[in-house]
Amino acid sequence: MKEFNTLDDFELNGKTVILRVDINCPLNQRTLEIEDDNRIKQIMPTLHELVDKGAKVVIIAHQGRQGDWDFCSLDQHAKVLSKHLGKEVRYVDDLQGDMAIDAIKRMAPSEVIVLKNVRELSCEQERKPMEEHAKEDIVQRLASVADLYVSDAFGAAHRAHCSLIGFQAVMPSAAGRLMEKELTALGTVFNDPKRPCVFVLGGAKFSDSIKVIDRVLTKCIADRVILVGLSANALLKASGVDLGRESEEILMKEFTPENLEAAKKLLREKGDRIMLPIDVGVDANGKRMDVPVADLPNENPIMDVGPRSIEMFTKVISGAGTVFMSGPAGVYERDEFALGTRELMRAAVESGAYTVIGGGHTVSAAERFGFYDRFSYVSTGGGALETYLLGKTMPVVEALRTAYRREKMK
Repeated sequence: MKEFNTLDDFELNGKTVILRVDINCPLNQRTLEIEDDNRIKQIMPTLHELVDKGAKVVIIAHQGRQGDWDFCSLDQHAKVLSKHLGKEVRYVDDLQGDMAIDAIKRMAPSEVIVLKNVRELSCEQERKPMEEHAKEDIVQRLASVADLYVSDAFGAAHRAHCSLIGFQAVMPSAAGRLMEKELTALGTVFNDPKRPCVFVLGGAKFSDSIKVIDRVLTKCIADRVILVGLSANALLKASGVDLGRESEEILMKEFTPENLEAAKKLLREKGDRIMLPIDVGVDANGKRMDVPVADLPNENPIMDVGPRSIEMFTKVISGAGTVFMSGPAGVYERDEFALGTRELMRAAVESGAYTVIGGGHTVSAAERFGFYDRFSYVSTGGGALETYLLGKTMPVVEALRTAYRREKMK
């Protein structure tokens, strides 16, 4: 069932479009130059389509936040956009003043401009309902000279900020192609996955993992959940395994009595669908040593899953219809502990299943091992993906739905 408009629902030729994107890029701390322009590349399908169809495109975005070292102008973002678009993208050093309004009014079809960093506005990061945000000058003034608002900032879709949800309250709105692809891909995994559906969850953070595991198993989204990384260590600990002093010290930075009880409850109620490592790779004075879980504790820190675990997990992944992966299996940045992450990714891309990965470290690992382009979909979301995984409301998506219902009733 359709829940929001897309670019397919609007005539774009000659129309002025406010395009909200997430191009908050990693910067070099010394020079403040963009080091990775992947987020800019991700919005190019939307931008190319708008330009090719003759829209006048007004880009609004953020970089960093006030007070942080990476808070800066978007002029260099405009230059990178120009490079990828193949035509000039002009930077306008204003947001809602006469300079910005005049620049918008003077635009020709297929022209693109980038306005000032929206986080220069004190109202931008205030948490308010969309109707309250809609009263701010940036929304009132820009909406008065535009025909359509396009949301393509999935990476920020979990935030109820002014430029992200205010415009949908007062003007026709649509999801951009990136937003549409993200929601479609995640919807495929969470709403109607091809069976069996296997989740592989790892990484260094497990505080939310327990909630995610509980949700995907309770709602029968996942048939099996494979745990690696710190998430696996947490549930091994909950199952009564003594990991060893160094590994448990790392674990206890996040582990609380509440987490421990929640993990024990999860194992009692749904443990038959949760797969844990049966061996691990530890760092023995800079060298890898594989140790059966039955032989723990070990004085050396756990850095990866072991080869027997990889073999066991690979068999399950190879027979899957859908695979979702978030979080590496170990310290993949070190060659000796990259085995688990690399081989589980290899199993996923060779399985023939519909495969989705997400999370910054997971995506980086996929790029490092040459698997990035072999996954069915790579999610750009960080906090937004976590919010989606937990089943929480995403303000930007809700705002798009509200705008769709309003337009439908006209």
